[in-house]
Amino acid sequence: MTKYLFKSAFILMAIVMASCSNDDDTTPVPVNEEEVITTLTATLTPQGGGTPVILQSRDLDGDGPNAPVVTVSGNLTAGTTYDAAIVLLNETENPPENITLEVIEEAEEHQFLFFTSGSLNATITYVDFDSDGNPLGTQFTLDAGTASAGALRIILKHEPTKPNDGTILGAGGETDIDVTFDITIQ
Repeated sequence: MTKYLFKSAFILMAIVMASCSNDDDTTPVPVNEEEVITTLTATLTPQGGGTPVILQSRDLDGDGPNAPVVTVSGNLTAGTTYDAAIVLLNETENPPENITLEVIEEAEEHQFLFFTSGSLNATITYVDFDSDGNPLGTQFTLDAGTASAGALRIILKHEPTKPNDGTILGAGGETDIDVTFDITIQ
């Protein structure tokens, strides 16, 4: 009987030792956390010179009780094309972290979407693209048409479907930031 107990204990010990070995050759996939974005600034500079129009949304308490502070520094001029650049910041860091650099570095995993509403007569054209030729949108042009007013909505999608049809549903992914600016073209 002792002989069987000894053999059973030996087999059990061998099983335990084998199950504890670290021979897993797979490398875990790193988790790509979504960015913390407190501030979106879009600078629209008239081609040929002139005073830029600054669109900004700041939400320094994140998901806290305070609403974002959304500002537009002026009106757009009818018949003018604007070169635009977006800067994203995480102002919970000191100094603030420039998230735009990460978005550009991970261009295949991001895309800005642009929507106009109301009677706003403006056309948005992407200027920058990811390595596969799909739109990114940290840089764009805005052609201000005739005098009008409405809203410009800017959404940054994380891990969108690319290519897509430019709609929220078609892009899929997660929304990193979604801001609407009241715009006047005069």
